[in-house]
Amino acid sequence: MSRLARPDDKISTSSPRTGGSVFRSIRLVGLAIVALAVSACGTAWDDDAPMDTFRPAGSQADKIFDLVVPVFLIAGVVFVLVMGAALYVAFKFRAADGDDALPEQTHGNTRLEIGWTILPAVILAFVAVFTVATILDLADQSEDALSIDVYGQQWWWGYEYDTNSDGAVDFVTANELVIPAGEEVNLSITSRDVIHSFWAPALNGKKDAVPGRIHPLTFEAAEPGLYIGQCTEFCGLSHAYMRLRVVALAPADYAEWVANQERQAVEPSTPAAEAGKAVFEAQCTTCHLIRGVNQDTYQGAAQVSGAAPDLTHFASRSGYAGAIFDLYQDVDGDGFGDPESGEFDIAQLEAWLRNPPAEKPLAPDPPADGELGRGMPNLNLTEQQIDDLVAYLTGLE
Repeated sequence: MSRLARPDDKISTSSPRTGGSVFRSIRLVGLAIVALAVSACGTAWDDDAPMDTFRPAGSQADKIFDLVVPVFLIAGVVFVLVMGAALYVAFKFRAADGDDALPEQTHGNTRLEIGWTILPAVILAFVAVFTVATILDLADQSEDALSIDVYGQQWWWGYEYDTNSDGAVDFVTANELVIPAGEEVNLSITSRDVIHSFWAPALNGKKDAVPGRIHPLTFEAAEPGLYIGQCTEFCGLSHAYMRLRVVALAPADYAEWVANQERQAVEPSTPAAEAGKAVFEAQCTTCHLIRGVNQDTYQGAAQVSGAAPDLTHFASRSGYAGAIFDLYQDVDGDGFGDPESGEFDIAQLEAWLRNPPAEKPLAPDPPADGELGRGMPNLNLTEQQIDDLVAYLTGLE
């Protein structure tokens, strides 16, 4: 017959399964660590991971790398020591069957309490000194460096070049930032609609693009090549499709590229391209600019941002539609199109012109009458118009 417990009865809080619970907890922690490590695995140090932050390719990225690696090592040592101590205590002082006595307490142990207060403070102070020094170093900008204005908008990046530093924009590109290798470049980053964030991990850290504000960022690509980046601030439906490419050219190649970008658009050389130019003038000039075609009447795009990609030298770029599509076919198998091959990916470009919202999500609902749009709408072009427009655009080198 059961009875009620009296006040002086001892109630045991231990259980024969207490020890097993500790080991189960250890196993769960171990599995969590393994799962975290596996989920972070990629083909690091390989071209299959173009946004690997541990592959610096410029002086600014090197400074970040030289800070991050020691901090990670310090954090790793702290993690091992803290977790090791926690597991040791959990195992060493686990409750035995029928034992409800508390282990020896350390509360009031002055040496221990001072020690575990000072040690973390010293570690954090050490990290803080080098972190602040690196931040200040990265903030320095050379007055003689090339300056480029960077604009974020839904959902692509635009770049305005003032090559002779006279305060006037000489030409505009989209999705692809071209710079001279081995030279510092000063970026002035802002946004035309919502907050975005510019990040090319191989060259420098992130920098927010905020409407009404200009944020400076300097980077340098040590060698010619293609460096991949991404918008890292949620900015709407196609945030994940707002990518960017930084193309570093040898100084001589860069000078040649600049000279070509400063020219007006080339005239169509075939009947199909002539027809494509007519399609552009009839269907596309509400948003897009081609210098030499509609610069005298262009007043800005019918978009929330008031801008759409400048298409004057469309065929000189490697990607389009927020840099998610390659304009040229991938000949060498590195995952990116090869402009030097001259082999256009016609099928993808036609699919984009046929129905842009199907290729890249733009806005949940089409804009009502009188409202501005976000992204490229479906113009319901005929197949013949698409063929002619492709012939025209691929000739705009």
